[in-house]
Amino acid sequence: MLRWISLVLLLPLFLATQLTAQEVRRYVRYQAGGEVSFGLLEGEEVRPIQGDLFGEHRITTSRIPLSEVHLLAPVDPSKVIAVGLNYQSHLGEREPAAYPGLFAKYPTSIVGPGAPVVRPPDSGNLHYEGEMVIVMGREAKNVPETEAAQYIFGVTAGNDISERDWQREDLQWFRAKGSDTFGPVGPFLVTGLEPNDLLLQTRVNGEVRQSQRTSDLIFDVAEIVSYVSRYVTLYPGDIIFTGTPGSTQAMEPGDVVEVELEGVGILRNTIVAGG
Repeated sequence: MLRWISLVLLLPLFLATQLTAQEVRRYVRYQAGGEVSFGLLEGEEVRPIQGDLFGEHRITTSRIPLSEVHLLAPVDPSKVIAVGLNYQSHLGEREPAAYPGLFAKYPTSIVGPGAPVVRPPDSGNLHYEGEMVIVMGREAKNVPETEAAQYIFGVTAGNDISERDWQREDLQWFRAKGSDTFGPVGPFLVTGLEPNDLLLQTRVNGEVRQSQRTSDLIFDVAEIVSYVSRYVTLYPGDIIFTGTPGSTQAMEPGDVVEVELEGVGILRNTIVAGG
């Protein structure tokens, strides 16, 4: 009898675990045959999607080897928002702010996995910033924190490339954060993960430079989405960089930077010198 009762009590937990596992999906945005499409990643194959990934769509029965497609940034956002100073390890001894510190990057800064990050010729202090990136799934305006999860489609990995000298010297962060190729994201857009507890790591030429869990975010995902939506309307496919942990260092042409987000994969880009 006790064994039967124990099984009954454990059944809801088992079903919840199974449901969560089924909800984890990895999507890609790719180019093949001259066309750009979304697809569902299953193992090493891509199932093309017809329709709007964030609206009405269907997953086709066709399958394309992942090796035969060119992966792009997993979304093409209308706006790119970023949160600064959102880990105490990045703040150091400074006190956290009372609200998320926001800035904007430009959609033209977004590139995908494998794309080169171009260091402009007048840049001398270009840094990596590995981050978790939120991808919106619904139009969001004045969203309460308690409802924020309903508006988020999923997460991906990102690298908020930052030119430290320009950050310090310029009136705004127009070029320091928003220059072309300064926003790599990818490789996959993943649903069904718990974004507030994922391991985030950044490696340069194989050496770990940053490593922290997103549970250490000062402002968590719901707080960020709710706060951003007070001031700008977020649309499906818009993205929010959530902040970088620890310290960062300057990169040189030839450096290979990897940002790995647990459950998402590895975003890998190489620094190249701009002409």
